[in-house]
Amino acid sequence: MGDLAIRVENLSKQYRIGAKREGYKTLREQISDNFRSLFSRNVKPSAVPGHGAPVLGSDSTFWALNDVSFEVKRGEVIGIIGRNGAGKSTLLKILACITEPTEGQAQIRGRVGSLLEVGTGFHPELTGRENIYLNGAILGMRRTEIERKFDEIVAFAEVDRFIDTPVKHYSSGMYLRLAFAVAAHLEPEILMVDEVLAVGDAAFQKKCLGKMGDIAQHGRTVLFVSHSMGAITSLCSRVLVIGEGRIVFDDVPDIAVAGYLKGISGTSSLLLGDRVDREGNQKLRFAKLTTLSRLGQPVETLPAGDDLTIELDYELAEGPIKDVAFQISFLDSFGRILFVCLTRTVNSTFREVTPGGRVRCIVPNLPLAPGTYSLTVICKESGYTLADKVDGAANITITSGDFFGTGKVTPPDAGPFMVKHSWELVPGDATRVAAQVGTDRAKVAGLPDRQLQAQSSD
Repeated sequence: MGDLAIRVENLSKQYRIGAKREGYKTLREQISDNFRSLFSRNVKPSAVPGHGAPVLGSDSTFWALNDVSFEVKRGEVIGIIGRNGAGKSTLLKILACITEPTEGQAQIRGRVGSLLEVGTGFHPELTGRENIYLNGAILGMRRTEIERKFDEIVAFAEVDRFIDTPVKHYSSGMYLRLAFAVAAHLEPEILMVDEVLAVGDAAFQKKCLGKMGDIAQHGRTVLFVSHSMGAITSLCSRVLVIGEGRIVFDDVPDIAVAGYLKGISGTSSLLLGDRVDREGNQKLRFAKLTTLSRLGQPVETLPAGDDLTIELDYELAEGPIKDVAFQISFLDSFGRILFVCLTRTVNSTFREVTPGGRVRCIVPNLPLAPGTYSLTVICKESGYTLADKVDGAANITITSGDFFGTGKVTPPDAGPFMVKHSWELVPGDATRVAAQVGTDRAKVAGLPDRQLQAQSSD
């Protein structure tokens, strides 16, 4: 393999879904069923439901991965992106030897550290200290090597007070911090990180991304699965886009991310009710999104500075739900969130939402410059429980318009935002004005009058 760290050849993974199983039976029931089957001429023995046997004709299969091939050189930082269910996590689980492929093979050269789920590889009954040593031993490290890194791991995870407490008593945040610290600091030659970083707070995510950057600079290989296009483009040197179990893009970050987002935008023409790539418990489900102009007309394009109204039709799985919050995120062509409209921030949380309704968001004087933007819609119920989330729910294209009300259209190089502002010219001698400004600043700094005079004469 030479300078290769990973070689994947024709990798495929098949899962069986929908197989219904009979419940477990008592010994008496099992003997009785077997006895009756001996005298039954209409039922084949193989079709008689037994002890947990599948009911024939009720199962099907799908390919989570289908003929995937790629190579990763030592020291490369590879981003892996795709919609939910595309096969990203399945790929990492195979590379981490957690699950076996159905077809094909993957060759890996180097010690692998993986963080695919919160606390992967931790024993809940062991303390944080014991789990650090256990994970180090699994990676093949000597005790002296683990001891050399121990203090650094604990400091990074910020769990020094609880290091001798069984990890089953840790919060999810503490679990995650320690799990990442162990995976990143025990010097793996290949580090695999799934979207678990989304569990942590913003400060911890920033710390983790910085650590992965340090790992990459030291020549180690990183495979990073994320839905954050900003993190992918800033951290990775190459990006794989997976769709329906296949690699659809393999290129530098800007090109791969642009191709992925263009593919997502193609789904925005579907009614939200038909979208299957969504998250949440589906107690509330978005059914339709409509963008309206200030005149109330459905539009897909809007002049810069016009008022935008977004209407979301929703469906409820059962009866009313309580304490509901809605969010609409505006993203640029690289998937970076520009701003969000969130009910909680404007004190518009709805105490109860009833079936068959619609929620409306009004954005006056939309400050976006000309370009095409995507909308992500989110609903949370019962406080902060995710009910529904759809990425790329719709696109809105902003055209040049008279944003400032001056009769002048927005220039093409205006940047992503436009801000109301004004200019004024201060008359007078520029040198005298500059000297006065310097004197005023000195007074603020509390300098004596003599020093002020000296500065003024200079």
